Amino acid sequence: MRREMQEILPGLFLGPYSSAMKSKLPILQKHGITHVICIRQNIEANFIKPNFQQLFRYLVLDIADNPIENIIRFFPTTKEFIDGSLQTGGKVLVHGNAGISRSAALVIAYIMETFGVKYRDAFTYVQERRFCINPNAGFVHQLQEYEAIYLAKLTIQMMSPRQLERSLSVSTGSLKRTHEEDEEIANMQAAAQNG
Repeated sequence: MRREMQEILPGLFLGPYSSAMKSKLPILQKHGITHVICIRQNIEANFIKPNFQQLFRYLVLDIADNPIENIIRFFPTTKEFIDGSLQTGGKVLVHGNAGISRSAALVIAYIMETFGVKYRDAFTYVQERRFCINPNAGFVHQLQEYEAIYLAKLTIQMMSPRQLERSLSVSTGSLKRTHEEDEEIANMQAAAQNG
């Protein structure tokens, strides 16, 4: 099972590089893979590489499986690539070398942000489908930090423009009035002058 890819969400697969090797093309095609996220660091580029550039669309990310590696910076690009594939009816394979740490961290981040769930829940969800995942301690810490980032982003996206404006003016300590308040004051002043 470790050497094969697993479907984590409909159309989103996670696996090791061995599931994307040249000999596995019939399996990739059977599952309908159209997009591949290939995660490697420079020293792995000779043996972890896009094998089917004429058949699949690739996103190649240079990420070291190192606890001090900044993996958060890759979350937006990964989400955009996966969403773009799924929205056009495609299917994506995310793989690193073993499909255990880097690729798992990116899939967990995708699930966290897409469904608004916490790290622990997203981790459990992915692990139930690919039992061997084990993001390194640095990635786990960054995923936990990311919770606050995407939850704040989701909150802002759900706010109406007026709620957002009020929130921003309150948080900056500004005394800026809204257009409605300006109109109300102008009407009160007009009434006072006419009265």
